[in-house]
Amino acid sequence: MERVRAALESEKWVEFWLYLGVPLLAFEDVGLVGDSRDVLVWRRCQESGWVLITGNRNSRGPDSLEETILRENQPDSFPVITIGDPDLVMTSVTYVERIVEQLLEYLLRVEELRGVGRLFVP
Repeated sequence: MERVRAALESEKWVEFWLYLGVPLLAFEDVGLVGDSRDVLVWRRCQESGWVLITGNRNSRGPDSLEETILRENQPDSFPVITIGDPDLVMTSVTYVERIVEQLLEYLLRVEELRGVGRLFVP
């Protein structure tokens, strides 16, 4: 997310990013650890009114993100935004730009996207 954050704070996007007023929080900022169970992360995001942005995680086990969304998603749940190819973020500026464009569009429309479960970028 650091590369995405840098793009959001670049001259091209910073004004729009500031207009949205959405903070980017890491697990550590909200009392979670990197290996927190997906079900715990999803629930914390929903309880706190946060949109979870994540890499493409697997759907193994009842506590996986995919299974949690299928089981617990409600019409008013915040969406999970999934970066389709997290490895490409490290090597492609073009890919990061596409992520930022789609991410900003989703965040601008977040209220109408409640309940959709998962959205992919780009």
